[in-house]
Amino acid sequence: MKYMGSKNRIAKYIIPIILKDRKPNQWYVEPFVGGCNVIDKVSGSRIGNDKNEYVIALFKALQKGWMPPLFVSEEEYNAIKNNINEYDKELVGYVGFNSYGGKFFRGYRRDNDGKRDYWKEHFNNLMKQLPKTKDVVFNCGDYSELAIPENSIIYCDIPYGDTEKYKVNGKYEKFDYDAFFEWVRTKAKEGHDVYFSEYNAPSDFYAVWEQKITSNLTNNDKNKFATERLFSLKPFHSFEKTERVRGLFLF
Repeated sequence: MKYMGSKNRIAKYIIPIILKDRKPNQWYVEPFVGGCNVIDKVSGSRIGNDKNEYVIALFKALQKGWMPPLFVSEEEYNAIKNNINEYDKELVGYVGFNSYGGKFFRGYRRDNDGKRDYWKEHFNNLMKQLPKTKDVVFNCGDYSELAIPENSIIYCDIPYGDTEKYKVNGKYEKFDYDAFFEWVRTKAKEGHDVYFSEYNAPSDFYAVWEQKITSNLTNNDKNKFATERLFSLKPFHSFEKTERVRGLFLF
């Protein structure tokens, strides 16, 4: 599903690193699952958590056989946007995320040239994704409260610093990066393998993969180049550019 900040473009690069030491029956966990654009490329036991209740309701409903509408008019879109509590959460999630840039209710998508049917694309993308997510255990809540099986592999696609903020359940929330980094350190000490995506991180984390890509998330120029990085508390020696990033994380 198209989703703000999706890692769909880089999933093929980071998944082999994240799963390189995965053991049989070891759980793979995403505390910030978003549009499921990484977890849908992983097999086996999986948990997908997100704080956005509407995206989780959508994926749970799809697992149970719910069929979303093939078309939603602009009038219907705005009615749902302005009266969210009057509609089923799965419908709110389905409609809300078919917006500009995959941003929740950020504007009705239209093609003035009449060449694209955005609702058909949205529907088809979800139907194509469904077989790959049908056995994911979905959960809604804060990452810090998520129950994680012992010795899991954890991948976190957190809101990036110095980017457009995410709207969660109707309001914008400031992400506590210091608390998150401490949580990662704690989980690693508990025996989990923890990875997260960001542009920069504190000096005790290793950048185990990096690549410059175009990004529309930055607060500066649209489609500006940014260096995506995958971080861990341990180096990945087969990556030639593995390095400890120091003094780059600024908030």
